[in-house]
Amino acid sequence: MKNASEILTHLKYYPEFKKINTNITIERLINSLPLKLSKGIKFGYIKNQTLFFVLTHPVYKMEFEYNKSLIKSLLKDANIANVNDIKFFVTNVIERKEIINEERNFYQERSFGIFENFCKDESLRKKFEEIRKIIKNS
Repeated sequence: MKNASEILTHLKYYPEFKKINTNITIERLINSLPLKLSKGIKFGYIKNQTLFFVLTHPVYKMEFEYNKSLIKSLLKDANIANVNDIKFFVTNVIERKEIINEERNFYQERSFGIFENFCKDESLRKKFEEIRKIIKNS
């Protein structure tokens, strides 16, 4: 029986997986770039024989234009077929950061809410009972 890596390697060359292989190659190209360039790329894709890099910030666009010849030389080494040009752009879509709005317990409750309520003032008595209820529910 073949092991999993042999099966995956065999499936990799099917025409149905050509897009996945291209994306893997683009990722390798991005990782081979210098750190000052690679950290500015969100992702890359190929369309109409042009490799597009989507950048994270407008400042990176100038940096990429300056280093375009370096990227083209790395592109030749990466063996990406049918790519004649390279373009860079910054997307105008703002990424939404996930806001977690849950209450966090910063400590472990050590009380069990077992105490006698000796308070004679009715409003304070109710407050103590609310506190007891919160402690028991936690």
